[in-house]
Amino acid sequence: MIETLATFKVSIVLPPISYNMDIKERIQSKAHELFMRYGFRSVSMDDIASQLGMSKKTIYQYFNDKDELVDAVMDYKNSETHIKCDFCKNQSKDAIDEIFLTMEEIHEQFSELNPMILYDIEKFHPRAYQKFRKMKDEYLQQVVANNIKRGIKEELYRPDINVETMSRFRVETMMVAFSMAASAPTKYNLAAVARETMEHFLYGLATLKGYKLITKYKEEQIKKRSYDKTNKK
Repeated sequence: MIETLATFKVSIVLPPISYNMDIKERIQSKAHELFMRYGFRSVSMDDIASQLGMSKKTIYQYFNDKDELVDAVMDYKNSETHIKCDFCKNQSKDAIDEIFLTMEEIHEQFSELNPMILYDIEKFHPRAYQKFRKMKDEYLQQVVANNIKRGIKEELYRPDINVETMSRFRVETMMVAFSMAASAPTKYNLAAVARETMEHFLYGLATLKGYKLITKYKEEQIKKRSYDKTNKK
């Protein structure tokens, strides 16, 4: 069971819960918030009902069981991933800029994400996990492959790269950040590890022209973070 849930401020992508939402949307939104923050296993239907100020019976009028609610949250996360990947591609100036925009999106999402969610969903909600795997192995791998092809065309990535091999490699290494943070949460920060492994991968792709552009974008990113940090004080 979750203790003192109300003491945490959770940053989520779903819109804030309001009574203008229909009941099913409110349930899914709150479940998403709690699952991402605490993991799928730790959050019970009682916890969700308590946080919403409604009975568990009401939740079961819209979702037959926890598996169905987890499925709904996973469907949303997969849809969200498509939207954010499209955004990074469409807003970017080049392949490297696309990666830097992606790093910013990942850092924002992973900062409040429980690294145990992948373990939880694989062990306790296999149907939802299969949806995640399909999205990872098909959609995300294609996104990475398209970025590599774009970078080669722009002469920012080496032309001798095996696109299929490296796109598969990149998708699999995305999971490493979760394993490291889950096994040693006080030592490894999920968002920081994800950023570092993505940056490392990017340097491995780059030509000299690409390397110079990485350096430029990295300097701009550091300045932006410094500016944002100063203005938050």
